[in-house]
Amino acid sequence: MSKILGAALPNMPWQDKPAGCTDPVWRYSENPVIGRNPLKNVARIFNSAVAVWKDGYVGAFRAETKNGIPYLYIGFSKDALHWDFQSEKIMIQDAQGNDVTPSYAYDPRLIKIEDTYYFVWCTNFHGAALGMAKTKDFKTFESLDNPFLPFNRNGVLFPRKINNKYYLLSRPSDSGHTPFGDIFLSESPDLYYWGRHKHVMSPTGDWWQSVKIGAGCAPIETDEGWLIFYHGVTGTCSGFIYSMGAAILDINDPSIVKHRCKNFLLTPEKDYEERGFVPSVLFPCASLQDAQTGRIAIYYGAADTYTCLAFTTVDDTISYIKEYDINKGK
Repeated sequence: MSKILGAALPNMPWQDKPAGCTDPVWRYSENPVIGRNPLKNVARIFNSAVAVWKDGYVGAFRAETKNGIPYLYIGFSKDALHWDFQSEKIMIQDAQGNDVTPSYAYDPRLIKIEDTYYFVWCTNFHGAALGMAKTKDFKTFESLDNPFLPFNRNGVLFPRKINNKYYLLSRPSDSGHTPFGDIFLSESPDLYYWGRHKHVMSPTGDWWQSVKIGAGCAPIETDEGWLIFYHGVTGTCSGFIYSMGAAILDINDPSIVKHRCKNFLLTPEKDYEERGFVPSVLFPCASLQDAQTGRIAIYYGAADTYTCLAFTTVDDTISYIKEYDINKGK
């Protein structure tokens, strides 16, 4: 039996696997958990991240305002299902207290490392690039500048240091709706200066991940290595389709892919995934997990319109990855 290495989280959202389900991941029956027009001047919330906060949860949300521009909003919840959103976007300052709030911000990841919460998102830095900020109270947010030059997206921090260094996954891109993309790994001594870049994974000949891939949820530490959920993209005559895959990275050198699933774990099938502002998008951004039971709740954006939830266990997912391992026999 595979195990999650970490803390117990007995009050996390959970729904047992439906009778007759043979897939490793199953959807929450009450999806979507955040629908259209969730608060004043916001049309849609999706591709967002959650984390444990005090006796409940906090979220960093991609909020598409009604002028069409995305910003980051904060929300709080007791059960990680029903959210109380702050009424205004977050404002970010530099170390000197100057306002450096980005002109747009989307697809945030929210990761706690030790006693600090870190945001990584796609921002405007003379083109699409990674933005990063930190907070301890979700009242003030300090910028960590831009980790990389343009163009880059899907920045995801590891939840602890490895060999006394911070590590981050990202996907170098272009200025448009990128028709390519590999996952790379970078390290830093201080979250400001990044280097020692390594290649992790490329798209494959498998239909669902043939165009580009990008890191999704923060890596989950297990006794098998770092479990990652990522998105894979294929091209069709009606546009890109985004699905969710999974892999296991080496615990000490995450540039090494130990196991990678040939099959998708979820692909757009439900009405709320196939129909929306951008059809046929299933985009994982965050997870909650309970080390005691091995349960994992995965938050994903659906059709660039809704926030949804799916469930699995560490053993279900790792067993499935190994059964359909691309690396098998190599």
